[in-house]
Amino acid sequence: MIAPVVGADWVRAHPEAVLADVRWALDRGALRDDYAEGHLPGAVFVDLDTDLSAPASPHAGRHPMPEPEAFASAMGALGIGDGDVVVAYDEVGGINAARMVWMLRALGRDAALLDGGIAAWDGPTETGPATRAPATFTPAPWPAELLASPDDAAAPANVTIDGRQRERFDGAPNPADPRPGHIPGARSLSVRDNVGPDGRLLDRATLRDRFASVGIDEHSDVVSYCGSGVTACHNLLLLEHVGLGRGRLYPGSWSQWAADPDRPVET
Repeated sequence: MIAPVVGADWVRAHPEAVLADVRWALDRGALRDDYAEGHLPGAVFVDLDTDLSAPASPHAGRHPMPEPEAFASAMGALGIGDGDVVVAYDEVGGINAARMVWMLRALGRDAALLDGGIAAWDGPTETGPATRAPATFTPAPWPAELLASPDDAAAPANVTIDGRQRERFDGAPNPADPRPGHIPGARSLSVRDNVGPDGRLLDRATLRDRFASVGIDEHSDVVSYCGSGVTACHNLLLLEHVGLGRGRLYPGSWSQWAADPDRPVET
């Protein structure tokens, strides 16, 4: 399997890779218009809300994991097949594109995040839609060992990290959150702080220090969550990137946890 993070030079050296534009914003949803105005040559647009998620519900959260058959159908329709290598990017340091990369890697597929996203691309861009011929993407179940339940997220034996911005973790009201606060015992590790001012990832040593600051080492059982199971994948990919294992995703994340009034909340 390829490394979880690659640079623009790697992309240029591997023209066979399928490029996936996963630009999305909490207040605007899928940024299809931004894609149409300019994207990496040949990149297909991936809608995070429909291609990478099942329909939202209070019970399952805002971005539940799609059924394997639905995910396979979406990938095939985009022209992503069983043997393809995928490099995904966005405009915010990969914190949203990481969802697609994590999902593909969870299934044993070759997929990586483009470090720095579209801003790091120094080559030509294209406008308008790019399409690929439909491909065969064989459905496979999500590996249970890479997913965490609400009980896992609250278990003291696990190191549970919250990828939201620190103010949301602390309890500042936010329209995206059913209730303010965080899962009791969780530790704040905002994914936005994984990225430097230039939009590129921090160096490996600094990222390892960030994980160490919340008690994570190579022996830790890590559960990662965020608002809805999207940006939590960024922390998981970087765990792998710096050699600290894979961790587990709590897919429902805060949008599921906080929707149940019987679940406790800390601020």
